[in-house]
Amino acid sequence: MNTEAQHTERDRSSRPCESEEISDTQGREGRSRFALVARAADWLPGGRFTLTALVCLLFLLLFSSFVMQPFQIPSGSMEQGLRIGDRVLVNKLAYRFGAEPQRGDVVVFDGTGYFGNADYIKRVVGVGGDHVVCCDKEGRLEVNGRSVDESTFLYPGDSPSDVPFDVVVPDGTLFLLGDHRGDSSDSRDHLGSPGGGMIPVGEVIGRADWIAWPSDRWTRLTRPGAYARVPAADGAHG
Repeated sequence: MNTEAQHTERDRSSRPCESEEISDTQGREGRSRFALVARAADWLPGGRFTLTALVCLLFLLLFSSFVMQPFQIPSGSMEQGLRIGDRVLVNKLAYRFGAEPQRGDVVVFDGTGYFGNADYIKRVVGVGGDHVVCCDKEGRLEVNGRSVDESTFLYPGDSPSDVPFDVVVPDGTLFLLGDHRGDSSDSRDHLGSPGGGMIPVGEVIGRADWIAWPSDRWTRLTRPGAYARVPAADGAHG
């Protein structure tokens, strides 16, 4: 009995030593990291201020590359919602995890080889499988047999299109139009070009979610309800 008790006491007394050893190891690692940061700060002109600025810059670059990127609106093709000089924040993760662009989304895409050698911002009007026609008997855009009332975002005085079209959007592509139809070079202008004016979903950089500048125009860009009643294309799944 005494032997068992002695073993128990030895087991108990050994635990604080183990705990102290772990704690001391963590402390050494922490001091080592702190010393490394201090040496880096001493090496840089400006010391810790420069180091902090570089860390912030690296964070911003990574954030802009993979999460949210600012773009400046270069033309009036998306008026009245987006004006020349507006800076929008583009969500680059919006379509990265199985999500697809939806009708009504405002997207930024690489138009190289399709529209021109630049990035463009337009509104998604048709997705893969959609039958898009302009115009119906009332002069409105029609998607999959359903008329779309675009009056809430279409530039005042513009018609849905001065150019008639009747297209079926191939799978994996998008049909895109500017909100200022009278001042927009978009899918309508490239119907006879390779690709038929459609943009592959893979060329989409992201979805424009916010107007960030000027500060008095700060607002979230939401998907309009105009397309909510449009039925799925024949044979589409979702």
